[in-house]
Amino acid sequence: MGIDPDKARERLQAVRSAIERESELAREARSTVELDQQSVGRLSRMNAMQAQQMAQAQERTRQAQLTRIDMAMRRIEDGEYGYCVDCDNEIAEKRLEVDPMAERCINCA
Repeated sequence: MGIDPDKARERLQAVRSAIERESELAREARSTVELDQQSVGRLSRMNAMQAQQMAQAQERTRQAQLTRIDMAMRRIEDGEYGYCVDCDNEIAEKRLEVDPMAERCINCA
């Protein structure tokens, strides 16, 4: 296999760290919107609720990425990283550079 598992592990850890930082920074945006009529007008509340929903959707995406990272780490430990989960052919190194969590070759993706 042409993929260096240690390098892949480092890349995945870097992506994980970045996602966790983003998640922490967005924590307040996901929090409950206050419904105090005096401090926020109706349209402002609606905008705040919409922003909250968007932040929560982004968090779900981040959590899905963390799951993909865990799966890639498991494939590294099992010696299966860099091989397509569908056809078992090698995944192109450039593809893994772009998306270190890729589990399928370009043909099966």
